Amino acid sequence: MQLSIKHTGERPEGVRNIFLVKETSLLKDFGFNNEALAYVESRVEAKEKLITIQNYNIVYYVRVVADDEYNNKGYEALRKDGATIYSSLKKDKQSGVCIYDLIGDKAATLALNEGVALSSYAFDKYKTDADEEQVKELSIWVASAAINQGDLDELRRLTNAVFITRDLVNEPVSTLDVEELSDRISELGAIHGFDVDIFNKAKLESLKFGGLLGVNKGSIDPPAFHILEWKPESTINEKPVVLVGKGVVFDTGGINLKTPPGSLDDMKADMGGAASVVGAMVAVASNKLPMHVIGLIPATDNRPGGNAIVPGDILTMHNGKTVEVLNTDAEGRLILADALSYSKNYEPELVIDLATLTGSAVMALGQYATVGMGTASDEVFQQLQEAGNCVYERVVQFPFWDEYGDMIKSDIADIKNLGAREAGAITAGKFLSHFVDSPWIHLDIAGPAFVKKDDSYRGSGASGVGVRMLYAFLKNKC
Repeated sequence: MQLSIKHTGERPEGVRNIFLVKETSLLKDFGFNNEALAYVESRVEAKEKLITIQNYNIVYYVRVVADDEYNNKGYEALRKDGATIYSSLKKDKQSGVCIYDLIGDKAATLALNEGVALSSYAFDKYKTDADEEQVKELSIWVASAAINQGDLDELRRLTNAVFITRDLVNEPVSTLDVEELSDRISELGAIHGFDVDIFNKAKLESLKFGGLLGVNKGSIDPPAFHILEWKPESTINEKPVVLVGKGVVFDTGGINLKTPPGSLDDMKADMGGAASVVGAMVAVASNKLPMHVIGLIPATDNRPGGNAIVPGDILTMHNGKTVEVLNTDAEGRLILADALSYSKNYEPELVIDLATLTGSAVMALGQYATVGMGTASDEVFQQLQEAGNCVYERVVQFPFWDEYGDMIKSDIADIKNLGAREAGAITAGKFLSHFVDSPWIHLDIAGPAFVKKDDSYRGSGASGVGVRMLYAFLKNKC
């Protein structure tokens, strides 16, 4: 989908119109006659907020904003109404819409705009019977005294970054193996202006990336480690923020093969953390945030072939610690561990990792929030949670008490890669804590990263979770 978002001072011809209002009387200035106004008032009295008026092929949408909607929950409702409006546009094969801000509120208008824009995503490149008349472009005009073109350009670039993440996750491993992932990251770096360095297997062996190399032993495709760096001339942070993303392009479970029905169906999405880091780097670089940000992405598939690791094996990790492997399906933490320990080279002010790591996180929160934990200060956690609340990618901070660390102690190695059945998301985080020295936040996005049913503007399949939250968090630090 080609997306255009433009500020306008004139009423564009041939497009549908959305009116964002508090007082419906303002609609008189836009040609609403008494009959139309009476209809809108009747719908408002019926407690409707999104009102559609259709007269043959002329359609208007009126969104009435209540006084109690100027908050995160209200802005999320506006995004969802934007998704509803886009569904109507798509059904009628309309490619243009103009949003009239009659309330003078920047956040509300951008939220509605964002809902329309994000809803335009579709992953249909492999549909050979797609309708040739399907709309391939969406043009959004915004008439608002509270918004300028710079605001809209920023939103368009952020939306594009989310779409990039969703594309990466939705691609099957047959078309997005590690080599192809590396190629796409390199292409995106060239387009958006961040540097990319990629370590091959020989380099990883010299650096003793025991976790990444261990998981890769069952695959015929070599692993890779990607370093993405955005460092503009003027940066506000003396030390970088490092983002780490789990890049398991397909997870069979290894020797501990996933066997429950349906458990393998979505495993192309096990690189959702890596994709979110790529999207965040695209958003930061394309919008030229004055922040030094580094992305680290270890990538491999997890297969049961060749000399695949087995339960009982001992791996020596990049930082020299030894790990007893109890389950080869707890592989994501093994490749993340090497990346986290490598982050020490940058002396970062903060490390944030994102990973579709545990089923326990899904059981705890479903698709509606991300599990968070770590060693960063309460202030930093609160800043990240506020950014997540702002874009409705909410983070729930789990306890990180020492007792959980006791659950991964090993009798024959420094630690083991699996704890008990209880508190699985936390013990996975405790495992990772052995490999990072800087202030750190672990985000388990297993729940919201890939959804099976349509979820408003997030669609179905890959949601792109993490990109908007990380961008808001980093922007707020500028």
